Amino acid sequence: MSVDPELVSKLTTKPGVYIFRDTGGRVLYVGKAKSLRTRVRSYFHREADLGAKNRKLVREIEALETIVVGSESEALILEANLIKEHRPRFNILLRDDKQYPYIKVTVGEPFPRVYVTRHVANDQSRYFGPYTSVGPMRQALEVVKHLHTVRSCRYDLPKDSPERACLDYHIGRCKAPCVGLQSETDYGAMIVDILKILEGKTEEIRDTVEERMESASALLDFERAAKLRDALAGLDTLAREQRVQRTKGGSFDIVGMARDGELGAGVVLKVRSGLLLSRDSLRFVRIFQESDSDLLESLISRHYLGRGSSALKDLPREVLLPRNVPGSIAFSEVLSESAGRKVELRVPIRGEKRSLLELAEQNARQVLDDRVTTLAHIGDRAEDALFSLQDALDLKVVPRLMVCFDISHIQGSETVASAVVFENGEPKRAGYRHMRIKGEWGNDDFRSMKEAVERYFRRQRDEGNPLADLTVVDGGKAQLTAAVTALDDAGISDVSVAALAKKQEEVFLPGQRESVHLDRRNRALHLLQRIRDEAHRFALRYNRKLRSRRTIRSELGEIPGIGPHRQTVLLRRFGSLQGVKEASKEDIARVPGFSEALASRILTYLGR
Repeated sequence: MSVDPELVSKLTTKPGVYIFRDTGGRVLYVGKAKSLRTRVRSYFHREADLGAKNRKLVREIEALETIVVGSESEALILEANLIKEHRPRFNILLRDDKQYPYIKVTVGEPFPRVYVTRHVANDQSRYFGPYTSVGPMRQALEVVKHLHTVRSCRYDLPKDSPERACLDYHIGRCKAPCVGLQSETDYGAMIVDILKILEGKTEEIRDTVEERMESASALLDFERAAKLRDALAGLDTLAREQRVQRTKGGSFDIVGMARDGELGAGVVLKVRSGLLLSRDSLRFVRIFQESDSDLLESLISRHYLGRGSSALKDLPREVLLPRNVPGSIAFSEVLSESAGRKVELRVPIRGEKRSLLELAEQNARQVLDDRVTTLAHIGDRAEDALFSLQDALDLKVVPRLMVCFDISHIQGSETVASAVVFENGEPKRAGYRHMRIKGEWGNDDFRSMKEAVERYFRRQRDEGNPLADLTVVDGGKAQLTAAVTALDDAGISDVSVAALAKKQEEVFLPGQRESVHLDRRNRALHLLQRIRDEAHRFALRYNRKLRSRRTIRSELGEIPGIGPHRQTVLLRRFGSLQGVKEASKEDIARVPGFSEALASRILTYLGR
């Protein structure tokens, strides 16, 4: 230790934050103090009076910094921010339990989005969760989907809008505010209802939904009525689950904690209007010989102060604690100032609230036991793969409609292309197309790919069909460039393009020099591989069919008197070359334009 004792004795008695650094200037520890002089001096008394962690800390201290603030409350906030920034080695380290998903509503946007995320950011959004069981989260999202048409795109509306509506509009999942078909006021009213559902206020929504269902039924709009009926059933399910977890009333947070050796866990249960809505969890690392009160204080600081303004929204009037903490008065002041009303930290002794504290501690023990939880798996549904693909390729819209192109030929002959369509992650075989490449490009796959993409999209546009959200081509950078050029020549600018190369399963995107490497277990990669393999299969099948026809026509064409027209007539009548071989002389002679003499000649040439 090289901290001057005289410097310590001259420290102020005002509140503030102290920072210990090592010889390399790295932050070892950040702490807060009601009196900086008293708190810092406590580290430099007799070494025997210190715990093992503090003895090791003191031996490594080479420099001391202090920051004086106006109150103990300000010291709390500054300490939380500095710990978050520096992650000092001797501070208790708390890690968010990121495995659990949240539902995020981007209420800070003019046209908010609703989607699943595992990361809570310090932004203007509302977060609901974490969901320790996937079932309730799925049910809530299903109800929202049945009732409302929330956009899934990432456009910064209204200033960043596309030229056309995506497939979500055509299949009734969105009213296309991106192209001005839904007003901000109408969209905002929809978001208000969604927030009520996610907050557990299902009873307020139920009557409105029932009225809409009856109205749709009276207008003979049975499809809409059925959707509202399903939404109504979903609301009832959510209400039943929430009633199971209903307390006697009130809004409060309940903090629970558990520890085992160097590890620990804490949870915060969120109760609003008598409903237990969610559980937030954190894990302690490097807790050394910290007291339970110190751990609890670190948990409160990290949960409410270490996450910024997002954690200070919707604060309750009470935070229930299992025991008193030294800084409870300062915490109460900070939270009250953020909420604009009194927020009290209490330790209930008996009654229902004490029972809820025991429930919180049971949850904390579960988090501690389940170091790697199995409850976080969202599922392998096609919907999830689409959102994973949107994230992986940073697409503006969810690629609900995808088309993939592949080229097939044998040494430049019988060159064909396939266009395979997937809708909502599943093959749409009615949209499959194959084409013979008209250009005499030989082995030039790039020109063949350009011709195929351009012909396909020109026809889709001219026929008024929805254009794909994502175009995938089998190949690397050259095939990608060919597809982008084809779209430009066709006058289509708002279709995303990606190329998937077989060798390393790399994904290439326009304007990016480096490829995108996706984890082999990533559902986005699995979806790309699936559509690529289907396009390859479809192209190869058509190529083989053409080669087979050429072989057949070549063999029949060697027979005197059998020209192209008679070849076609025979193949239509008997289906294949083998069918002609197995036919009798009389069967062939009965075909219009054929005689017994010609039939005998055909069978003789075919080895009969």
